[in-house]
Amino acid sequence: MDGRQPRDPGLAALGTWSGGRFMHFGEPLDEDRMVALLRPDADLYTVITADVYGAGAADSLLGAALEGIRRDQVCVVGAIGHDFYTGERAGAKGFPRFTDPSLRGPEDYAGYLAMAAERSLERCGVDQFDLLMLHNPDRIGYTSETVWHGMAELRDRGLTRLLGVAPGPANGFTLDVIDCFERFGALIDWAMLILNPLEPWPGELALGAACAAGVKVIARVVDYGGMFHDDVVPGHPFRAGDHRMFRPAGWVEQARERIELMRTIAQRHGLTMLQLACAWDLAHEPVACVAPTLIQESGPTARPVEDKRAELAALAQSQPLTAADVALIREIGDNSGCMQLKGAVPDHVGEDLPDRWSLRDEHLDVAARWQIDPQRDLLATH
Repeated sequence: MDGRQPRDPGLAALGTWSGGRFMHFGEPLDEDRMVALLRPDADLYTVITADVYGAGAADSLLGAALEGIRRDQVCVVGAIGHDFYTGERAGAKGFPRFTDPSLRGPEDYAGYLAMAAERSLERCGVDQFDLLMLHNPDRIGYTSETVWHGMAELRDRGLTRLLGVAPGPANGFTLDVIDCFERFGALIDWAMLILNPLEPWPGELALGAACAAGVKVIARVVDYGGMFHDDVVPGHPFRAGDHRMFRPAGWVEQARERIELMRTIAQRHGLTMLQLACAWDLAHEPVACVAPTLIQESGPTARPVEDKRAELAALAQSQPLTAADVALIREIGDNSGCMQLKGAVPDHVGEDLPDRWSLRDEHLDVAARWQIDPQRDLLATH
């Protein structure tokens, strides 16, 4: 590092899930265009990858984007946790977590984490992550001291400066991530949560616990499936296999109606709709970074993805929204009870699944401490 100071995540971040090559959102960019999209600069110097995207290919592409960039001018964020090395992909459900008992026991967790971190760093072309997150943990990942001791060893060895947790891939895991903060908050510097003006629920339920644990938050899905980029309209031609095809019928029309109600607030502050969504997220303590998906749409209304990147780069450092603006946007976008959640939930019956499991006593204790009523706050009602 030549004595220069490393960088923590900035106000906005670029993710390798953008551009349609590794996650199926919009049109896939060619490699040169993708490298240019991810190449960090003075305004957008935080880049996020996950080793499972493209089974390592996203890491390698990020490595190409980082070529020639001085290391202290970029913040490199990685994520490990899905075992695509020895695990078998289960179709759309993806690769298993490394903690899957069919793959290994606790005695091998630390070894796997070290291997995965080292391989990801090699592909990215750097010798240390600024932040390394446990990606999409299962119930074991949220609660296992062995897992988090293994993560701490990566930091102690200098493979990363900071540690984090990235719940997912879908919405939920509320009580699990709060429990994780309470158990391992001394180790966890950052968390990545789904949060945007059309999806305040359930991510907002974990923000108080993050503050209490001193954990900063990266907000993802800020764009709400591309809606805040303002070029997805009713009748939009989603390509075959686009992940958004799994959303319920009418979601574009409903989102567009709510966005139009927010537009006057954006115009009053001279913001684009994406900038409004980012500002709304950043108005919440402890959100300190936003990472929308940059999507190249198809069809006559599509905007170049490079324009969307420029919008993100122009995000204001100061907070333009008033408390009244934030409250009104929350009211317009209220999505409480709109979907079945993942993680520990009151409506799961039967054996644990990789993404869903029954409430246990520790979850009920967490809920009580944070005034969360699982029957009221964690169930789909419509």
